[in-house]
Amino acid sequence: MLVYGLGMSGQAVVRHLLAEGTQVVAADDDAGEAPRRAAAELGIELVAAPSPATVADLCAGVDEVVVSPGVPARHPLFTMETATPVMGEIEMAWRRARVPVVAVTGTNGKTTIVTMVTAMLEASGRRAVAAGNIGVPLFDAVSGDAEVLVVEVSSFQLALTSTFRPAVAAWCNFSPDHLDWHPSLEHYRRSKARLWVNSRAGDVVVANAEDPVVWAESEVPRRAGARRVSFGLQRGDFRVDDGVLVGPSGALCRVEELARPFPHEMADALCALATASAAGAEAEGCRRALVEYRGLPHRLELVREANGVRFYDDSKATTPAAVVAAVEGFESVVLVAGGRNKGIDLSPLRTLAWRLKAVVAIGEAAPELSALFADLCAVKTASTMSEAVGAARDLARPGDAVVLSPACSSFDWYTSYAERGDDFARCVWALPVGERQGSR
Repeated sequence: MLVYGLGMSGQAVVRHLLAEGTQVVAADDDAGEAPRRAAAELGIELVAAPSPATVADLCAGVDEVVVSPGVPARHPLFTMETATPVMGEIEMAWRRARVPVVAVTGTNGKTTIVTMVTAMLEASGRRAVAAGNIGVPLFDAVSGDAEVLVVEVSSFQLALTSTFRPAVAAWCNFSPDHLDWHPSLEHYRRSKARLWVNSRAGDVVVANAEDPVVWAESEVPRRAGARRVSFGLQRGDFRVDDGVLVGPSGALCRVEELARPFPHEMADALCALATASAAGAEAEGCRRALVEYRGLPHRLELVREANGVRFYDDSKATTPAAVVAAVEGFESVVLVAGGRNKGIDLSPLRTLAWRLKAVVAIGEAAPELSALFADLCAVKTASTMSEAVGAARDLARPGDAVVLSPACSSFDWYTSYAERGDDFARCVWALPVGERQGSR
């Protein structure tokens, strides 16, 4: 067996294959110390930074190839002529699952929804484990004692599936993303749609009734016999009706009970309600989990309020759609945005103009954002996060919100969106203004 990519998921695959008695060789495009150290600890051979010819030879010498999600679709591994099956960790782990799998995908909100669904099932007395892109690798989770696995699956992972068939499969939304990995937007859409390609009678698909791409794709599993459950802020089986989140059986939770009643988080909550209910969660367990939910780090997280201005860390928002969803929850915003563009058209951000007091542009995308907003509102550029936070503070007035919601990846200045968000919070707390009233 060849495992290509020796990150966290790749290492999980290797551990389990070795435990099964499978002979494993690993390859990684990174010739640095981290993959070498991982291979040494696992006791396997590592081929570092192989040439296309070496990759072909490696594939020819094994029965199967397992690819980590970080390996891009343009990689020579996917274009060479080989009879050797190529799959991802999700596909291989799914084949070993002994309990129902609940899967969630979407451009934005996956982690929030998986967290909520897991909490709803646990509050209903089920042993649920979050896995995939959140929690533990699915390969580790399938060998545990969970009664149900709640899996966050990305387009990268879905692109490498063939038989993957979750008992409950939710697709929360779709907008352009990861066009630095996928060769086209169509490839990205087709990869997401693989979530439902094997759904049949007995399965449940959860679809966003207000997302035209998701809704159109949900016709395919519905025609194949799967039961479709819908959600949406205004329409769907699960929706908001006169200030109450409702489902087919009636009222579930009042909006005023939610700690975070932002519109996009209510949409996430409705998707979670539909998904958890289909997976066997009880109405009271769902309600209790929603009321207790306090949000996740770097997702519109209040850092501090000072002199009437609130500072929010939304570093996880790496697409225009995520930024639009976040900013629409406020009346007046100073937006801190930018980073490394993932090949996405940023022009949808212009729809926010009437809510924006100003924009502070950062990172590699700063020139693009400056040009985008030049005729709409005040724009400042900053070369460091400290400079950006200072500029935002100067532009904001009491009642405004300063929101770091970048619409871009963090990999120009930082190693992750979490590191970017932490630096933003550090800079906010360093501001010599007002009394510290927020918390982190």
